[in-house]
Amino acid sequence: MTVETRFEGPYAVLTLQRPEALNALQFEMIEALSAAIDQVAASDARALVVTGAGPKAFCAGADIKELMDRGLMAQRRGAQLGQRTFGKLAQLAIPSVAVIHGYAFGGGLELALACTFRIATEKARMGLPEIKLGLIPGYGGTQRLPRLVGQARALEMVMSGRTVDAGEAERWGLVNRLVAAGDPAELGKAYMAQFIGYGLCASRFAREAVERGMDTTLDAGLEIEADLSTLAYQTQDSIEGMRAFVEKRQPEFKDA
Repeated sequence: MTVETRFEGPYAVLTLQRPEALNALQFEMIEALSAAIDQVAASDARALVVTGAGPKAFCAGADIKELMDRGLMAQRRGAQLGQRTFGKLAQLAIPSVAVIHGYAFGGGLELALACTFRIATEKARMGLPEIKLGLIPGYGGTQRLPRLVGQARALEMVMSGRTVDAGEAERWGLVNRLVAAGDPAELGKAYMAQFIGYGLCASRFAREAVERGMDTTLDAGLEIEADLSTLAYQTQDSIEGMRAFVEKRQPEFKDA
């Protein structure tokens, strides 16, 4: 079992289970991750926590030995598998968080970038070191990183391959928050607790408005916001939320 899937109350927890290799990603492991994401998508979970087993790494990247001596089309299929799997994670209806403890390099950082949020312990170290092997990131790093930290900082990381420590990652906005060391799954659940009490309709609309707006002009983004906020008013959850506010009680959202 290279990917463990657990359901704990409103949370799903995916754990990369290859600690002897710093949870390095093999193609078989990426396929298992894809199946696990499908399982989460079909469940009643309201938030997803992604972690790596062992104390040393979230995920140290791709298994380099597996990448050697592959033909052109095999290499492209491998990149497409990683992009498709991480894209599936990014498009989940529920929010997700990567809990980065130790190393998150190459494909490991790209996995974290596909999550909605990232938190890190002080010992976390992150980077896209592919340039040192004569390569570039292939699982979304060149696209998601600049959208998160800006073009200049993303180019610095991608073109130098240097490692970013946890403090710098937080200052850059690469991670949302630094947390004290502890059990990664529990750290992730504690962070995600602030998001699970609201209706999934409004949560999805909010994420869609921000993410689609980032790829267009301000005026076009405002149109997207107007459309999605109008849709939000049509949900049963919005009626319940406003009614509960007027009646001074906690709303009971039904995700409808």
